[in-house]
Amino acid sequence: MIRAAGVAEAAQVLADLQALAQEMGDPFRADLAQVAAGLASGAIRAELAEQGLALWSPFLSTTRGAMGAYVSDLWVGPAARGQGLGARLLASVRDRAAAEFGAVFLRLAVYEDNAGARLFYDRLGFCPKPEEIWLTLEGKELAAL
Repeated sequence: MIRAAGVAEAAQVLADLQALAQEMGDPFRADLAQVAAGLASGAIRAELAEQGLALWSPFLSTTRGAMGAYVSDLWVGPAARGQGLGARLLASVRDRAAAEFGAVFLRLAVYEDNAGARLFYDRLGFCPKPEEIWLTLEGKELAAL
């Protein structure tokens, strides 16, 4: 069963995000207070399953003239892989985002070296937009702005 996470599930969201980061070899710097505050404010949303998580947030695309949902993290535990849970989590994001604010598309990013994830997203119909390059401003450059 997939359910929308609230503040009460912040610890589970954090644990699933930590599991994903560990599997990917990514650093993990978020803490429980950040996750709880994000869920409480609606800045982040999460769909939870016993062995999976989709973390996402709403955004407006001015080029599409439509609301969308950005899926920042998708994780399915090893025991649940290959059973369609990832697709069901994404469908739950789609349905919740459409119901809450009329979202008509999903966006996500995938590491270039994660061939398995790329094949999964390709099978679902996700398409790259080669004309878009994501840029990040942080640290001293963000402070200098």
